[in-house]
Amino acid sequence: MRRRIGLLLYVFGGLMLSFALGRYGVGRAKADQARQAWDAAEGKATVALARSVALHHGMRVTPVDGAPVARLVIPSLDLDEIVLEGVDADELNAEPGHLTGTAYPGEPGNAVISAHRDRHFNHLDALEVGDTILTESGTHQDTWVVVAKRVVGKNERALFHTTDPTLTLTTCWPIRYLGPAPDRLIVTAKSITKKPARLASAGN
Repeated sequence: MRRRIGLLLYVFGGLMLSFALGRYGVGRAKADQARQAWDAAEGKATVALARSVALHHGMRVTPVDGAPVARLVIPSLDLDEIVLEGVDADELNAEPGHLTGTAYPGEPGNAVISAHRDRHFNHLDALEVGDTILTESGTHQDTWVVVAKRVVGKNERALFHTTDPTLTLTTCWPIRYLGPAPDRLIVTAKSITKKPARLASAGN
């Protein structure tokens, strides 16, 4: 009986590992496609068009879920990722996600970007007040400085509308935790852009 249970657990563990590796592979492939689209200026053009329509016609046009809408660079974390529209499982499996309905980085308002604590934001806890973040979205290239870092309960209201350009990064907390995390880490940054920021690779 014990041998049978052990065998079942072994098989179950193998299936779970295969599923995780397969899902990771799908996410990696989608991330590569997003990077190629961004480098080819397709993502920038999509966001620039959405902003132009909103500016001239007063309508908010949202890119489809999964479309690349921004580039996020955090030099101190050696992070350089393309941000996808939406924060559903498929988007967050591939890249950080932009919360639909919030501003895009560089626009007036609060731009909210989320990512998994065991993937792209696995070192977000190392980000400190005063650290620099760079973003590119549409025609905007912006420099940000971290002004606040806090932990809130997962059901606590933590995201607020702002009138000035604000960047909010979110992930589950604690970052190194087994099972569903009970809290959320919220990092807030304010724009300090005075001239177009030069987005080099985070590793440079």
